[in-house]
Amino acid sequence: MTASPRNKTLTLTKEETQRFFSRCVSLSYAQNGENLIGKTINADLFEVAKYLPQKCVDLLIVDPPYNLTKNFDDEVFRETTGDVYRDFTEKWLKACLPTLKEDASVYVCCDWKSSIIIAPVLEKYLTVRNRITWQREKGRGASANWKNGMEDIWFCTVGEKYAFNLDAVKVRRKVLAPYKDNGIAKDWAENADGKYRDTCPSNFWDDVTVPYWSMAENTAHPTQKPEKLLAKLILASSDEGDVVFDPFAGSGSTLVTAKKLGRKYFGVERSEQYCAWCECRLERAEKDKRIQGYEEGVFYARGYKESK
Repeated sequence: MTASPRNKTLTLTKEETQRFFSRCVSLSYAQNGENLIGKTINADLFEVAKYLPQKCVDLLIVDPPYNLTKNFDDEVFRETTGDVYRDFTEKWLKACLPTLKEDASVYVCCDWKSSIIIAPVLEKYLTVRNRITWQREKGRGASANWKNGMEDIWFCTVGEKYAFNLDAVKVRRKVLAPYKDNGIAKDWAENADGKYRDTCPSNFWDDVTVPYWSMAENTAHPTQKPEKLLAKLILASSDEGDVVFDPFAGSGSTLVTAKKLGRKYFGVERSEQYCAWCECRLERAEKDKRIQGYEEGVFYARGYKESK
């Protein structure tokens, strides 16, 4: 079957896959003490952890396998007991902690069920600041339960000092009932699109779209996160030139978004195919800095554009 002309899902030939994968570095590269900043490391996190640079990471973004049976490039992560998944969480967290600066921030992605297990582990080692819930939109219906249309992201910090750039992540919303005080606009502005207000973001996000086939960022990775979602985390909790680390890099969404936003980055990923996709997307990001849903420094509320 011929793909639709609008299908932008990343596909690579065998030769292209080999070429992009050759740009990644291996466990032996890390063992030799080479600089890993700006690199995609093709390795198992638990094998490479002791060779990662220490106290250099400003922002850790973790999207570990959820406690679900899922096929990742022919390697199956299987649902297990809560105790086993708790041990797995503590293991990867302890592997990453030495890389963090004292003022670093940490975001951990999870579904509702693994969220219950992960939270106590995070509280043991970090200061938990908030729980973000975002609306996935996608998801299969259930005949004897509520459809699962949400995911969580735990926001943590290493210490009491940390970055949070509020103005960088405010959400632009239409003002339906503009108020004036002595004839002066009260907490709103106006442009060619109409009256608007840049509002403080809450911990519920309903303006993020899971990547799909007509989006240029889309890959065949089964649990790919949207660049817009990652942009919010990166802009809020890091500054230009800061180092962002992703220990389960997948198809590279965190690294790519960090690059587009002027951050340094490095990531670890076991799959050669996912590493190749990551490097291809990093190359594209050198010329194309666009992030779908984030335009000219503005995050728009859902329906803002349609309401013009």
